[in-house]
Amino acid sequence: MKILILANNDGGLLSFRRELLERLVEEHKVICCVPTGSSVQAIRSIGCEFVPCDLIQRHGTNPTQDLKLLAFYKKLLRDERPDVVLTYTIKPNVYGGMACASLRVPYIANVTGLGTAVENGGLMAKVTTTLYRVGLRKAKCVFFQNQENRDFMLKNGIVRGHYDLLPGSGVNLGKFRPTEYPRGETVDFIFVARVMREKGIDQYLDAAQAVRRTHPEARFHIYGACEQNYKEKLQSLEKDGVVQYHGAVGNMPEVYRMAACTVHPTFYPEGMSNVLLESCASARPIITTDRAGCREIVDDGVNGYVVRQQDSADLIEKIERFLALSCERRRDMGLAGRAKVEREFDRQIVVEKYLEEMQQYIRENVQ
Repeated sequence: MKILILANNDGGLLSFRRELLERLVEEHKVICCVPTGSSVQAIRSIGCEFVPCDLIQRHGTNPTQDLKLLAFYKKLLRDERPDVVLTYTIKPNVYGGMACASLRVPYIANVTGLGTAVENGGLMAKVTTTLYRVGLRKAKCVFFQNQENRDFMLKNGIVRGHYDLLPGSGVNLGKFRPTEYPRGETVDFIFVARVMREKGIDQYLDAAQAVRRTHPEARFHIYGACEQNYKEKLQSLEKDGVVQYHGAVGNMPEVYRMAACTVHPTFYPEGMSNVLLESCASARPIITTDRAGCREIVDDGVNGYVVRQQDSADLIEKIERFLALSCERRRDMGLAGRAKVEREFDRQIVVEKYLEEMQQYIRENVQ
């Protein structure tokens, strides 16, 4: 078969779908259509062909630009004539889905999160849900990454056909492995995300300032590109010794190796948090919010702690509770997280789900 994959980011496609790409290229021709980025060569090295699409704007809605994206996808489908299309993230799901439906090309969509427009309500939520309804209406299968997204889509009649639930994108248990728990003089907390309000950076910075006053052994690290106007604040806090900002980094297993705990106070509409999955796979405790895409990964008091969204005081209390634990107890929490992802979030579960859909498509078309 010829399989076309539509996504909004080459780095995400490589990081979270590599294992699927590797399995698909064993028997099929695979074409990846994503914006040009630094991971394109690695995607090609797997055996995939690459078609650039630089029309995708990850944030906001520009009707003119979106219509150009729809036209681009239609032309791509006519040129490539794929047997099946796999779509990821909002705009490829919506406009790729519209293009596939109009040209009667089978497609499988993966809802990696509903997006802030839906979460915030109002006119944009109505527009976005309407676009979802049109884009997903003829999908052969819609994969959801958490129950809350699934229930919302079904309750609002956005998805009416076949659907299934995945354990997020899963996690590569071979790449992210348990390492010896750190026993140094410092206790290193890490924030791994794009630096933006919705990811909970304000709560993390509040906690860092409060906890450092009474726990000088605590260190607060930040890893991720600064996407909003936080640079001056980060520079000031770093100068005062409150945080250490490392920017975007590539070698995440090494980051988790030095960490004592991952703090992910997000209130962003996640599909399933890859940061938390990787942290648990690395046998590190987690502190995160009670929301879809996060709560599924943490068993409160077992492999980490749950905090209320946008509640700095609660986050401070949970970090102090963590600091009061013995090193052995922290280590055991990390090992409990590893056991949990081994049971529930192995990426091979996701790969097999996709392969089952591929086999079903082959059976239907052979008959």
